[in-house]
Amino acid sequence: MPISLNPQMMRQIIMDHYENPQYKKTPEDVSKYEQLHMFSDNCIDDIIVYALVKDNKIVECCWSGVACTISTASTDIMCSLVIGKDFDEAKYIIDQYNHMIKEESYDESVLDEAIVFMNTSKQAARIKCATIGWDALEEIIHNHHHEK
Repeated sequence: MPISLNPQMMRQIIMDHYENPQYKKTPEDVSKYEQLHMFSDNCIDDIIVYALVKDNKIVECCWSGVACTISTASTDIMCSLVIGKDFDEAKYIIDQYNHMIKEESYDESVLDEAIVFMNTSKQAARIKCATIGWDALEEIIHNHHHEK
């Protein structure tokens, strides 16, 4: 992402993912996917994150359900970032995203479009929306490691 990313550009990226989410779908055979249902008490967010895992690698990642603009965009962007990544790479991306959300030091180079959520902490009510899909995938990875 360019350093010159302004608020209007950030809003446009969020709106593009909200209006046309690329990864919002239910897999044809959900039994092949690790999945986790997440919901928010404070928002309309009620989603399921699906991850097709082979050899500790995320082959496919998608989500379904109802979500606000922030949740839709952040979960969709997350899916785009983790497909093809092994668990260590995906966990690193998730960790960097969470550091950014918490206003801690983070590695911007792995976040691509997710960088548009850099100011989320300034709107505390939106933190859950911006992290709900990320939390689901992090738990899926954690659960997968502990099943083996």
